[in-house]
Amino acid sequence: MKAKIILMLGVLFCSLSSSFVKLMTAPSCVSATYRLGWTVLLLTPMIFGSGERRKELLSLKKQDFGFCLLSGIFLAFHFFTWFESLSHTSVSSSTVLVNTEVVFAALGYVLFFGKKLKKTELGAIAIAFVGSIIIATADNGGGSGALWGDVLALAAAIFSTCYTLIGTRERSRISTMVYTYVLYWGSFLTLLALDFGTGTRMFGYEPINWVMSLLLAVFCTLLGHSVFSWCLKYLTPTYVSTVKLAGPVFASVIAIFLFGEIPGLVQIAGAVVVLSGVYLYAKSS
Repeated sequence: MKAKIILMLGVLFCSLSSSFVKLMTAPSCVSATYRLGWTVLLLTPMIFGSGERRKELLSLKKQDFGFCLLSGIFLAFHFFTWFESLSHTSVSSSTVLVNTEVVFAALGYVLFFGKKLKKTELGAIAIAFVGSIIIATADNGGGSGALWGDVLALAAAIFSTCYTLIGTRERSRISTMVYTYVLYWGSFLTLLALDFGTGTRMFGYEPINWVMSLLLAVFCTLLGHSVFSWCLKYLTPTYVSTVKLAGPVFASVIAIFLFGEIPGLVQIAGAVVVLSGVYLYAKSS
């Protein structure tokens, strides 16, 4: 029960990310780079200030180190594609579609871990997914590029699934702090490579970008994604992904106050369906 409560708090904190990103003016890849840069900066003293964590980090097997870096690469592409999607479509549609991760996670959990899902769990996932579709159909304005934004959000969901499944493998033998530290470095370096590879300038943007990226690092990465990684030791990747479907509900409420994106009756109905699916899954697991 403790892990489930902490997971829901992580979803709440992570749901702030879409609003923070919307307020940034730097290119998507730069915004994501700032976020991960702050994250590794904040985590470094926590890792090397502890003899136990420092020892664990330095004694990591090459295979585990490689998988952590690979997880970070997938996370980098998740951030990049999702940040970009928010430039083309609404908060509600983007966050809903990126959270279809649960479908891909369920498939990966069955294929790569040889697990089976109960009928009640499959039913709960289906209910939550239907709720997500209902919200998406009530998109309150993404402009002519909304379809491209939706495609990017789906790509972000697939990248997030890969990151989650690798985390399931590694969290069985590595502590949360060390695992996330290595994967965040992998993500940060990947984003830097994307910046330089595309010729995107790194500096010269408005100060709000530094402030929002710091908030993203603290609330959405350390108190969001790190919580998801911690929960993977106690909960299945499918369960974690299903509960994350509640994120669009929180994000849509926040968007009301910040951007005036008022949800209609259809969106509210979809939110109720999503939360019902999450509750049923939590009860059946």
